[in-house]
Amino acid sequence: MSAVAVVIPSYRVTNHILDVLKLIGPEVAQIFVVDDACPDNSGEFVKKHSKDKRVTVLTHSENQGVGGAVITGYRAALEAGADIVVKVDGDGQMDPRLIPRLIRPLVDGEADYSKGNRFDSLEDLYEMPRVRIFGNAVLSLWSKLSTGYWSVTDPTNGFTAIHRRVLENVHLDKLRKSYFFESDLLFRLSIVNAVVADIPMKAVYGDEKSHLKIRKVLVEFPWRHTVNLLKRVFYRYYLREWSVASIELPVGIGMLTFGIWFGLASYIEAASAGRATTAGQVTLAAIGIILGVQLLLSFLSYDVQSEPKVPKQRR
Repeated sequence: MSAVAVVIPSYRVTNHILDVLKLIGPEVAQIFVVDDACPDNSGEFVKKHSKDKRVTVLTHSENQGVGGAVITGYRAALEAGADIVVKVDGDGQMDPRLIPRLIRPLVDGEADYSKGNRFDSLEDLYEMPRVRIFGNAVLSLWSKLSTGYWSVTDPTNGFTAIHRRVLENVHLDKLRKSYFFESDLLFRLSIVNAVVADIPMKAVYGDEKSHLKIRKVLVEFPWRHTVNLLKRVFYRYYLREWSVASIELPVGIGMLTFGIWFGLASYIEAASAGRATTAGQVTLAAIGIILGVQLLLSFLSYDVQSEPKVPKQRR
């Protein structure tokens, strides 16, 4: 039987955290509440009002962000001997009664990491704020590119479970401690070839307040995803191993760039001279663009098919 621990980052969640704790079932052996220098002193609040003996409160002297709180909880869970570590937010958006379903792929050896997916049911989307639907849709595409987990959706979902063997292979010190934490963790998991499973869930939106700023979504997240994409491609296709895809990518980019550049240059030159571009110029530009697109699509197809399928815990 796998030992399961729960980590709850705690920051301004005193209105909900006790209800969250009450819903955590007997399948969980330990609960780590991490007070991230909360101005409401949520850690002391839990100590005073929670009678659950499984609860241990950890406190930060300075705010480290949601990622920093989760990392502290991860380390505590590993030291306590947990085989599976679940992360649940303390704001009541996630139903702890779904933990058995969340950890099932890990217990059965089918995955190394599982996460909630709020986009599985179209009916449930009607209850999600439209801004969140749009933001998550955009971030899902960026995440697929930067992590290589093409079958995974809702990358910012904080309802997650990770197997000990994989967690021990992730460099926790290198993880982003901001709200980019979940997306960055997916990138780190792709580096160690961990298998990720999506678990359908329904989120609850009440009076909780999101601390995620639109600026971070529009500016920071795309930038971070782009950096991770470049890192993943270099490590996966040029440092760790070589394949046909390693050739298709640079040649495809080169052909596409040449086709576009040559076509524009030929058009501008012809327009300046008051004549039409020649059939040869048009053909050469078209060949470069077509071949470039085909090579890039072939690379993309290879990348999609290369998503990890054998859990690291079974290797």
